[in-house]
Parts: sequence; structure tokens; C-alpha cells
Amino acid sequence: MEETELVRTNDPGLRRSFFLSLVALLVAAVPLFGDTNQRQVTKLTDGVYAIQHKNLNDGNPSGNTTVIIGDREVFVVDSCYRPSFAREDIAQIRQWTDKPVGYLLNTHFHNDHNNGNKTYLDAFPSLAIVAQEETKKDMDLIQPGNIERGPKQMAATIAALKQGKAPDGRTLSEDEKKQVQDLLPGMEQLLAEFKTMVYQPPTLTFTDKLDIDIGNREVQVKHLGRGNTPGDAIVYLPKEKILVAGDLLVYPIPYTYDGYPAEWVQTLQNMAQLDVQTIVPGHGPVLHDKAYLYLVADLFKSAVEQVRARVRQIGHPGFHSLEDVKGSVDLTPFRPKFAGDDKDLRAEFDDMTVHLVKIVFNEAALR
Repeated sequence: MEETELVRTNDPGLRRSFFLSLVALLVAAVPLFGDTNQRQVTKLTDGVYAIQHKNLNDGNPSGNTTVIIGDREVFVVDSCYRPSFAREDIAQIRQWTDKPVGYLLNTHFHNDHNNGNKTYLDAFPSLAIVAQEETKKDMDLIQPGNIERGPKQMAATIAALKQGKAPDGRTLSEDEKKQVQDLLPGMEQLLAEFKTMVYQPPTLTFTDKLDIDIGNREVQVKHLGRGNTPGDAIVYLPKEKILVAGDLLVYPIPYTYDGYPAEWVQTLQNMAQLDVQTIVPGHGPVLHDKAYLYLVADLFKSAVEQVRARVRQIGHPGFHSLEDVKGSVDLTPFRPKFAGDDKDLRAEFDDMTVHLVKIVFNEAALR
């Protein structure tokens, strides 16, 4: 996830804007996907590491990166949001091994998982940047414009915030102005990176699967179906029983601002059939069983079934509005399972379910 606002189109998949969502961040009382103030590295097994990047309070949590070291070369999953973070990861990889990074997978098109592509290619000129074919199409369509618009949008937002205004011109409350003081340093750092960012597309695409031997270590890249995006890819290490899920799984609260929820359920069920003991989500800490995967699948399935039940009552959703449906969907039984008694997580869960019902309804309306 890179931003918290999206633009809906009728193209395959939902298109996210590069930077439209500072207002939501300013008024939010809860952190997105947890509050990771320090970079965290988890050793999953010999030669396999998960990196959870720190939160610089710029409004854009960076996707996790996974490093898989073989006898011949290294396979990296997702190059994260900030090129500076990618450089930090590359320095870490060089401490672990003198073998080159031969492959870099972009699990999907959202730029918090691929802005560091050029940084990796500069460091390893023979690198193959891998993506599912739909992911490359979306990246080629969206990312060049993102990178061109990003500095102007960020600069305008910073200027407005310094004047006590939100990007939409609204005057900030006193509490929001205090939050701005925490956000501005990270935003100004990000603006400096935006100015030098270069789009680097994938160089190797696949349709359903791609098996790669990086030297006594088999890496299976799979597209198990649509979910968060049209081209979601996962990485499976069968010997080590490790799954790298991308944003098909985000912990502790799913990312539901776009996607294909009905198909997402089946994709999660396909993932659950893999023999895994360790799961690296797109955001959040490493998971050590399938319990959260099953929970997310059950949540999405319930949302889809409840919306469909309402559609059967009222008729084709194309002739109705979201308002005609959302009151009939109750996902509150899942709230304690995701958030327990944590006040902030409960608020984040409630916000997530609003967007989940919306995308389920939109998906039904497009049938």
C-alpha cells in the first residue's frame, strides 16, 4: 500500500493515485499497518531474510522486502517505496553475501513495492526485474505519470500544510497542526527523493508461474489469481516452507482500498493449499502459521456473501447505489478477531470494512 486514497476506473483493476491522501492521514488517529519506527530484519532460515522498513511519518508505509540467497545469486522480493531504503537494503545484502542480486520480483504494481527498482538495477546491472504480465502493464501505464507528478504534488501539499491548510484548502484544526509537525520532516525528505526518482519497469514477465534455481535453492513465483490487483504474484520456497504474499496479505488489518474481493477469496484459498509454516505479508511482521490467512479469507467471503444476498433482494447493483447495500452488511463479528480490545486497531478495522463493502459492491456492479 502506498497511499490511502484511490481513483476508481472501469479499467481492469483499480488505479491508485500517487499522492492524494494527506488529508486522511492528518485526521487519522491510528497508524497504517502498525507503527514501525525502526527497521526490522527477521532471519527466516539460513540465507532467507524479511525486512520490515521503518515508518518515517511521511504518510506512506513501505512494503516489506524479502531476501533469498542461493549458492549462485540472490533473489529479492519487492524493492520498497523509497530508493534510500532500497540502498540500505542493498548494503545489508552485501554484508550477508558477495553474490549478486540476479532477480528482483515486483509482487504488484503499487509503488510502495517497486520504487526502488532503478536503485537495484544500478547496483546490479545484470539484474532481471520480474513481474506478472498484468503488473507490468499497470506499472507502465501508471508509474511514469506518478513520478512526473509526484514532486509537484508533494511540494504543493507541504506548502499548504505549512500555512495551516490541508491540500484541499480546509483549515487544519489545532490537533491536526500538531500532527503536521511530525509529518513534515519525513515529507520533505521524501520530496527530495521524488525529485531524483526514475521509473524502472520490469524486464521479465510471466503469466502463471516461473520457477528459478538460484543455486541449491528453488524459488517458485506464482500468480494464483487476482486479488489486491490484477497481477498479484507470490513467492514460494517449497523446501523451506516459506510464502512471501505481497499485499494479498497485510497485517494486522487487510488492505481493501482496491481489488477483486470475490476472486481474492479464491486466491487466498489457493495460497492456503501450499505447505507453508512461515508467511511474509506485504506489510507487517512475519507470520508463523496460516491462521491470519484463513481469517482474512473468511472476512472477505462473508462480505461477498452478504452483498450478494442483498443484491438478490434488490436486483442488479448497476441500478442501485452503495447506500442500498451497505446497511445490510455486518462485519462487526470479525472486529475482535482482528483488533481485540485495541481502540486504534478497532477504528482501523471499521474504516477497512467500509472500503471492503464498497469494492465488493463495485465488483458486483461490473458483472
